[in-house]
Amino acid sequence: MRPCCSPGPSRRHLLTGIAALAATGTACSGNATPSPAPTGTGPGYPQPQWVPAAATNYTPADRPDGHPVRMVIVHVTQETFPDTLMLFGRPGYRASAHYVVRSEDGHLAQCVRERDVAWHAGNAAYNWRSIGIEHEGRVDEPRWFTQALYERSAGLTAAICRRYGIPVDRRHIIGHDEVPGADHTDPGPLWDWARYMRLVRAAF
Repeated sequence: MRPCCSPGPSRRHLLTGIAALAATGTACSGNATPSPAPTGTGPGYPQPQWVPAAATNYTPADRPDGHPVRMVIVHVTQETFPDTLMLFGRPGYRASAHYVVRSEDGHLAQCVRERDVAWHAGNAAYNWRSIGIEHEGRVDEPRWFTQALYERSAGLTAAICRRYGIPVDRRHIIGHDEVPGADHTDPGPLWDWARYMRLVRAAF
């Protein structure tokens, strides 16, 4: 299956605060009651809250059949957790990620099923071969990168690597800034890759 439309924007302009919420007329609270995750995530996955992205913001697919998943791409939202979920759910936003991790407690939301192609990398080939994980925070504010966020994300990445046979190394677990052609700097120099990879290996 080939992409039938844009793989998503190369730059995601994230709105903030009340203005963003007013643009859609809805608010997505990080304290919402978790709903069941989509079927097929498999055993060993951290249980996510299912908050689906709008159908205009990802490509339906049948991965890994025909399009094997080869990597995990780490992002930082530059936004709050609820605003990120709201934007992914806004029709026509043209960006999404498979998962979003909340800073304060590691709460996990899933926005796109892994079989489908989220528009997160700004590179169609990388989108089709990867799972995208967004982390609530800002690249220049280390307070967002909590132990809970690192641990929950690492557990998720380890589960993804087990499921798809992805090697647990920095060639296959990369940052958005390492995607060819990317114009983003996330997760940024304050993201502790050594710490993160230790946690992934321990969880794996």
